[in-house]
Order: sequence, then structure tokens, then C-alpha cells
Amino acid sequence: MGTLTDNGLARGLHGFLRRTKRDYSAGHERPLEGYLAAVVGFGVYTSAWATTVRLLGRPVPERPAPWDVALTSVAAFRLSRLLTKASVTSPLRAPFTRYVGPQGPAELQEEARADDGKDAVGELLTCPFCLSVWVVSTLTAGQLIWPRATRTAMGALAALAGADALQLSYAALVARTEADSEADSEERSEGD
Repeated sequence: MGTLTDNGLARGLHGFLRRTKRDYSAGHERPLEGYLAAVVGFGVYTSAWATTVRLLGRPVPERPAPWDVALTSVAAFRLSRLLTKASVTSPLRAPFTRYVGPQGPAELQEEARADDGKDAVGELLTCPFCLSVWVVSTLTAGQLIWPRATRTAMGALAALAGADALQLSYAALVARTEADSEADSEERSEGD
């Protein structure tokens, strides 16, 4: 009798999930199963970090220091973009994505593969906003477990973000100077 009840419960749950996906998706293909797996995976991942912090007896601050929040923000921004957009990390994303074209300086536009259940992972690996949740969790745990090494790595990532900003600013200034110079040359030639 328990098997009959279990089968009825399983069928009911399966029907509920199928209807929920249909109603939510509104005719679009959405990888809800993959998203659910990602949410569960994130829960397991953060639980493992929290358990490790607790087992090691590491103190958890009452509130994060403003400097740590700022450093974590900049480091997470840079690491998330490095992992999701950089040309050099494309081999890590390739099993789950397809190349579309260039996107900004040293960055790529890729799309998630919709085959073999790789779409949710592909979306995670091409979305710096999505991946930053995982990166911030990792950096936060790292600050509790290996504070010196983590802050050193975060400092390097923050310096890289600063260097990127300077490179882009310099390139914009050069482009602006060249455009102004060309405009001046055209005005002089028209005046002759």
C-alpha cells in the first residue's frame, strides 16, 4: 500500500512541477530544472563553507568592516568578469557555451548551449551578475578561513580592476585627442 501512495505522490509532484514550468515559461524555453540544481548546489556550497568555518572555530565578525565590503565588491567584480567574459578563460566556458563574437576590450560575447542540460551552467558562466553571487560567497568564506591569503588575492584583483579602468580611460583619451586633431586638420584644410 505504501508503494501505491508513494507512486501517487510522485505522479502528483511531477504533474505539479510540469504545470509550474509550463505556466511560468509562458511559451519560452526556460531551464528551470537547471536553475533549481544551481540553487541547490549553491546551498550545498555555502553550507560546506559555513560548516568548515564552524569546525575550524573561526570567529565570524558581528558586522563586516566597510573596507572589507569595498575590497570584496571590487575583487568580485573583477573576478566575475574575468571568469565570464575574458578571452583567456573561454576554454573553461567552452563546454557550456558557444562563441558569438567580441564584446568590448579583451572580452567575448557567448551564449549558453541549450543541449544536454548545459543551458543553466552556460548562463551562469556567461553572466557576471549571476557568477558574482558565487564569487562573493567564496571570497567571504576565504576571509574567514584564510584571511591573509584571501585579502592578498582580493587586493590583486582590485589592482587589476584599477589597471583596467586606467587602460580604458587612457584609450578613451587617445581616441578623443585623435578625433580633435582630425577635426582641427579638417578645419585648417577648409580654411585654405
